[in-house]
Amino acid sequence: MSLAHTLWQANEDLAARTLAHGFVRGLGDGTLPTASFKGYVAQDAYFLEAFARAYAFCLAHSTTRQDIEDFADLIAGVREELGLHKAYAARWQVDLADVRPVSATGAYVDFLLRTAERGVLGETIAAMTPCMRLYAFLGQSLAKREGTTPYGEWIKTYADPGFEALAARLEGLLDRHARDSEAVRANYRRAMVLEYDFFDANL
Repeated sequence: MSLAHTLWQANEDLAARTLAHGFVRGLGDGTLPTASFKGYVAQDAYFLEAFARAYAFCLAHSTTRQDIEDFADLIAGVREELGLHKAYAARWQVDLADVRPVSATGAYVDFLLRTAERGVLGETIAAMTPCMRLYAFLGQSLAKREGTTPYGEWIKTYADPGFEALAARLEGLLDRHARDSEAVRANYRRAMVLEYDFFDANL
């Protein structure tokens, strides 16, 4: 079993807890208040900028040409997500120009960038992988449900095979560069907790 799969299995409790969270349920059935989604869009755009910077640290510490190609493509994926957030912002009238991070966003960003700045590639990837794998899991899970929701575009984005491919690509980098260590497991778990806290803070 790959390390990426082992870590995901070890954290399935948090994945299930996040899927059952009121924010995520509200995305799926359309009951999420508009104000909550607008706040989430602003906070997530702020977070994604930091996520791109963390990828840039990974790119700087890459060891092969394949690494460079993989991280460059993953950064491009974040650009696409930010483009989606700009579209949301225009449609829902969300100001992305001067976002003030709430405590949950700040904690996640600080954890991610502090980890990336240390330059231990495997540990940084372990801190980043949960975001990608969890969103793919949430999108695919919500897409299986019947009915319409005003947040269908969000679900479609993260249920898309293209996003799944990016998540799998990052997991491949995790398997390539990380070893099954206490630090790697702790970073993965911490990121999963911070993901839950992020949704919770925006409800």
